[in-house]
Amino acid sequence: MGTRFLLIAVLALASGCEGAITDEPPRTFDAGTDTDAGTDAGTDAGTDPDAGTDAGTDAGTGGAGGSAGAGGDPGQCAGGPLASPIPNCTPTPVPNTGDIHADCVARINQFRWECQCLAPLSRWVSGESCTDSNAEYDSVNGVHASFSAIPCGSGSRAQNECPNWPSNQVVISGCLQAMWDEGPEDGDPNTINGHYESMATSTYTRVACGFFTTPSGNVWGVQNFD
Repeated sequence: MGTRFLLIAVLALASGCEGAITDEPPRTFDAGTDTDAGTDAGTDAGTDPDAGTDAGTDAGTGGAGGSAGAGGDPGQCAGGPLASPIPNCTPTPVPNTGDIHADCVARINQFRWECQCLAPLSRWVSGESCTDSNAEYDSVNGVHASFSAIPCGSGSRAQNECPNWPSNQVVISGCLQAMWDEGPEDGDPNTINGHYESMATSTYTRVACGFFTTPSGNVWGVQNFD
């Protein structure tokens, strides 16, 4: 089915920063598919069943253009946030401005507004250096290793992570799309929903994106919500 990419997207949620996080070995997925395959591989502080999960996705065509309906239009959003996201909402990725940190936040807010009429999160500029460090640290020490080793922010936080993606832009267009596609918590222990829950948060008010490119050219992307 064409070139295969080794891809995972994972989430950590915690109240505080203690607790160990583990993760399953990466899984392979065919390019050209989006799938939520994966299972719970541990929690931090024992508080979240979605910590350390595989949410495999398409790296070859992630975030393909087009939109499923008029998400975010004034008429649809006149009544405020929607109770659930618009099904199959795939907004065209935001333009590349050359500032990957800003573009990442804009993409998250694009999903929030166009797909569910949610107010935007603030760009947490002062947290970006720390989040870049998270991405670099995890590229060596493993997914979410930085969550307690190099905590960013204070209080209860959430962290989404996109390890070993082919480029910064595909993290923004593809990984974030895959996380949003998980949808709200549905009570099914076999499905993954935590990444969406962080992106659609009403608990956190700001987000910092971080990126690190390994010597081999793989990109690690981290999104810290605070």
